[in-house]
Amino acid sequence: MKKLIVSFLSIALLISCNKNSKSGEDQNLNKKFDQYKDRFVIALWNVYPGWASGAGYHKLDSVLIIPNQKQNSREIAFAKANLDSLQQFDIEKLSDNNKTDLKMIKNQLESAIFYNNELKSGEWDPSEYNVCGAFAEILNGSYDSLEVRLHTFNTKMNNIPAYYEAAKKNIKNPTVEHTELAIAQNLGGSSAFKEDLKSALEKSKLTEDEKKEMTAKAAVSLKAITDYTDWLKKLPNNTPRSFRLGNALYAKKFAFDIESGYNADEIYKIAIDHKKDLHDKMFVLADKLWAKYKGNAVKPTDKLELIKQVIDQISLKHTTPEKFQSEIEKQIPELTAYVKAKDLLYIDPSKPLVVRKEPAYMAGVAGASISAPGPYDKNANTYYNVGSMSGWTKENAESYLREYNDYILQILNIHEAIPGHYTQLVYSNQSPSIIKSILGNGAMIEGWAVYAEKMMLESGYKNSDEMWLMYYKWNLRTTCNTILDISVHTKNMSKDDAIKLLTREAFQQQAEADGKWKRVTLSQVQLCSYFTGYTEIYNLREELKKKQGDKFNLKKFHEKFLSFGSAPVKYIKELMLSEE
Repeated sequence: MKKLIVSFLSIALLISCNKNSKSGEDQNLNKKFDQYKDRFVIALWNVYPGWASGAGYHKLDSVLIIPNQKQNSREIAFAKANLDSLQQFDIEKLSDNNKTDLKMIKNQLESAIFYNNELKSGEWDPSEYNVCGAFAEILNGSYDSLEVRLHTFNTKMNNIPAYYEAAKKNIKNPTVEHTELAIAQNLGGSSAFKEDLKSALEKSKLTEDEKKEMTAKAAVSLKAITDYTDWLKKLPNNTPRSFRLGNALYAKKFAFDIESGYNADEIYKIAIDHKKDLHDKMFVLADKLWAKYKGNAVKPTDKLELIKQVIDQISLKHTTPEKFQSEIEKQIPELTAYVKAKDLLYIDPSKPLVVRKEPAYMAGVAGASISAPGPYDKNANTYYNVGSMSGWTKENAESYLREYNDYILQILNIHEAIPGHYTQLVYSNQSPSIIKSILGNGAMIEGWAVYAEKMMLESGYKNSDEMWLMYYKWNLRTTCNTILDISVHTKNMSKDDAIKLLTREAFQQQAEADGKWKRVTLSQVQLCSYFTGYTEIYNLREELKKKQGDKFNLKKFHEKFLSFGSAPVKYIKELMLSEE
């Protein structure tokens, strides 16, 4: 009997030793992976210094990469070498945080190979070549003294002529739409080398000789930009490439860019069903509001027409072009106070949000956006960029303002600012994983902003039939973004059918529909990120509510979800459900 006891003790000790040994092995592997990530990030910045600057890593700001074949080969070699390096790590032995990081790194590397070898957008999208934004950000930055930033600006200008010469060699069969965008954005953003630079030099302590040198270089840079735009204008292109991506490329781009639990076909079907559900809910509200806004007028038999007529009346209540930006500025503190009062999630008051007119180099695609500081520049301003209506016709301005009426403007501010993009990106920068910050998943980021809209209304924000009707209209935009993008790029949807979808079924103003058509011709897949991310986040919340019952706490869910950084929702879901 004594021998048997000894045997059991020996087995127990052996199991214990194995556990400790395995735990030690896992710890060493995770430490090794952490060291790899540090090396990977620095190497990544050397290959993509422009990306580094955007993330707040300013050691390479003076470097302007020439987009030639040598750089293309360098990017592919970097991706393949690191994919090979990842094979040394057994993903099952990594921590949850590192498992997600490995998957995100792998996706980024495989995506880079796809973009270079298959998508080849540098051959057909001339708008990819634009130095203006990078130089404008140097002037607008606050991470160092003005003089240091101007020296960086000066050095970076050296490669501008070669940059645009390489761009001309790369472009083979550009689309008409991207060519027009490239011309508009390059010429619009060239103010960085004229008025903006002149103003910065006047404020600086540089010597007169240094100022003269920079002014002369800026003239050379401007010539390179205008030569490029002139070249694009004169480019013979009798058979331009279609802006439509096609099924095969679209499916791959969707998989890499969205990183969802759904593929493009699946999310398309979900969006179609969701559109019908929204129409049903909107009809109930519009029918209820008919007498208030239409009096004794005869109700149309067409349900969509009835909804449209009520929406059109509500949309007449809006601000003016002159007050559009100030109205946005006024609403930000109101939203902050509401989130705090309802205890929906913590918002760090030390992270500034600045509402500004949209910079010229950003114009042409979206009317409102957020520019957030990267993980290396966490205390810098977050900018809420507001498009200007300066120079618009009275009719176009009125159409735009009806789209962003008094109700929808509030939903827009929830989406872009609080508790949407601004709030999520502040949390993302606090994430312990720099990988999740720099490789942030667009569907999670956009999905959170869309989720925040519904969550705020569910909590009672400005509760009224009008607000809910307008929210459904806004959410219909998100839904139809997905239907539109997939239909245009893979189902050959015509412009007429697209405008009909947006104006008749999504109840958008003509100016908004025209702008969305322009956007879908200039981008691919990104318009799907809103609905896809929202669907995954909302479904995750509802799943956890069912599992936790009375123990479910909305604030805890929000803060826990955001604590994982800007990781794909499917990975956050795995981690949150594994804790149940």
